[in-house]
Amino acid sequence: MSWLRALKETARTGLKIERRRLEPLVAVRGAAGLALVIGVGLALFGPVVAASSAFGAFQAAIATFQRSWRPRPVLALISGVSLGLSTFVGYVTGTHLLLFVVLLVLWTFLAGLAWAAGPTGGIIAASNVAIMLVTITLPTSVAQAALHGAMIMFGGVVQAALIVLFPIRRWGAQRDALADALAAEADYARRLRHDPVAHFDPEPLMVARRAAAVTAREARRRPAELHGSRGVAERIRPVLASLADPAMGVPAEGPERDRVRELLAAAGSLLDAAARAIRKGDPVKLPAPAVAALKTPDTGALLTGPPLRAADRLAALLSDVIEAAEGDGTKEERAGAEEAADAIKESRLPAEHHPRPGLLRLAPVVVGAMRREAHHGSPILRHAVRLSAVAAVGYLLGRLLPLGHGYWAPLAAVMVMRPEFSQTYSRAVARFGGTLVGVFLASAIVETAHPGTGPLAALAVVCALLMYLLMRTGYAVAQACVGAYVVFLLGMAGDDLSQTVFERVLLTLGGGLLAMISYAVYPAWETPRLRTRLGDWLKADGRYAAAVVDQYADPAERGRGDVRHALLATREARVAWQEAVATARHEPVRHRGLSHAAADATQHSLAQLGRVAMLLEAHIPHGGATPVPGAAALADALRRATDRGAKAVRERRVPDWTPVREALERWDAECRAREEEAAEGGAPPSAGAGLVRNNVALLLDALEDFSRGLTS
Repeated sequence: MSWLRALKETARTGLKIERRRLEPLVAVRGAAGLALVIGVGLALFGPVVAASSAFGAFQAAIATFQRSWRPRPVLALISGVSLGLSTFVGYVTGTHLLLFVVLLVLWTFLAGLAWAAGPTGGIIAASNVAIMLVTITLPTSVAQAALHGAMIMFGGVVQAALIVLFPIRRWGAQRDALADALAAEADYARRLRHDPVAHFDPEPLMVARRAAAVTAREARRRPAELHGSRGVAERIRPVLASLADPAMGVPAEGPERDRVRELLAAAGSLLDAAARAIRKGDPVKLPAPAVAALKTPDTGALLTGPPLRAADRLAALLSDVIEAAEGDGTKEERAGAEEAADAIKESRLPAEHHPRPGLLRLAPVVVGAMRREAHHGSPILRHAVRLSAVAAVGYLLGRLLPLGHGYWAPLAAVMVMRPEFSQTYSRAVARFGGTLVGVFLASAIVETAHPGTGPLAALAVVCALLMYLLMRTGYAVAQACVGAYVVFLLGMAGDDLSQTVFERVLLTLGGGLLAMISYAVYPAWETPRLRTRLGDWLKADGRYAAAVVDQYADPAERGRGDVRHALLATREARVAWQEAVATARHEPVRHRGLSHAAADATQHSLAQLGRVAMLLEAHIPHGGATPVPGAAALADALRRATDRGAKAVRERRVPDWTPVREALERWDAECRAREEEAAEGGAPPSAGAGLVRNNVALLLDALEDFSRGLTS
């Protein structure tokens, strides 16, 4: 993509306004906390301290809107306390230009590295640095700086207290994440009725897993319907795919396929019912036709082998989901579904516990994440370097220019900069456009009405309310509200608004241009890393497939954890690849190392590879089952070949799958010899060996398709 087209695309993205579900009660709560802090500040210390404390409450409320599964009061406290400390330290060093610039560089560098711990930490850290540049200009002495810092912290405490005192949909984010995962699987079940090899996007399951991470204290207070449901939902997906796939034994048409379609429709209805119940915290209302479809004895008469086992396991897992999501008064309604699952109750795995470090143990985790990004080529490290350099240059330029409020240039740059190209450029355009609109409207109101301190404070609270309400509809809309908010707040503190308008618009433009220039000069393009991402996904898929095949060689329960970890690694690698491709498509870099056709073909092949491994996982034998001879050698061949194949992809070579083909041929010959011996002795053939043989052949087909796609 050319630079001109990239700029047009990012500008269009930045100015885009989306229709999103609004959260008016949460917005009102945040605005109420802001109003309370401003009122206390005005009553006790005057408009200047009130303006400073308002920034703390404003930023603490914004922090609680970030996508994080930690309790919202914790985010508000972290934001308020860190901003208060930053303001005090910044003011103390602010009289010494060199010392303050060094502090600013260090602060922004750490804020950039904070993205290693996740976007929530990165956004909070960057926002605190940006607002610190405003708040350090308000005090007039060290004692005043301490007071301002304390009032900023007070703003964070007030927002946290309001969240505790007036909770809105407690555990609502976790409920939504789990319900979305169940609803995605319900949709998947319905799509499988018409497309037996339909693909499934695992992102809802990944989001639900992150949402399920809780501390020991939170685990004791978590609602019962959020216990264990996600682990069961994870195991439903491969069972659904195995039941629908013709490769597992059900013909494309006929009575067996009709029965499978009925079971898939029933599964979709029951999963939707569980999702609605979990989302709202209500008892499950089971659809009677779906329960009847699971109870009918036709399943055993029509299905045999792997499809029958998949149908039985599906009934058991659905029973577990309903049991976790149900409320009082639904047990009789659920009895039929439970009866269909009683035969294999003993096969269920225990619910997975997904611990998360508490606040005191979080610091070593964040530091470790930052250290892992401290290497050449890391996009997070490059972002931290860009951020600190732009903040320092912007601050010095602001000091040199014959304008007041020079901090607005580095403030704008710090707020718009992100580790990737498209977000940085789109936010720069959106911030300038939104600031222009917001400052113009606010200035027009002030110049026309000449409001006093009280009305200005009220107008600032209204702007904050609109910002909280509309911030997820688009960055430009949010910045229009923020621009007006700052004008009203600084007007309350006594700033000359006639200068504020011109300076803020001009310096915001300058800060945005600095951010854009910094990425062009010191970029972190995702395009050159596409082959690395693709190799990582191939390696993860191969290890997942090998771990599943290993389970047939040693069907012990202790090995299930290896399959689980391999599956999670596969999902992470797949999402990293998809995000890299989406980012690369907006970058002005012509040489990808992969053509569009090659990227699409290899992606399809790896998705098929993971899908075949998932089908095998759905039929993993339970502990005590007869091992499949020779499966361990086949798993080892898969693991070694995909590791070498990933290295070949990174080195721009085409992987060779001859070792896997030879291992499969040797194993196939051994299996046929054993089957002949068993037939002579009158023993039935091993069903597990045939299942593994057929699916490993499909794995090999997917790997060979991958190599062909790489050359397209």
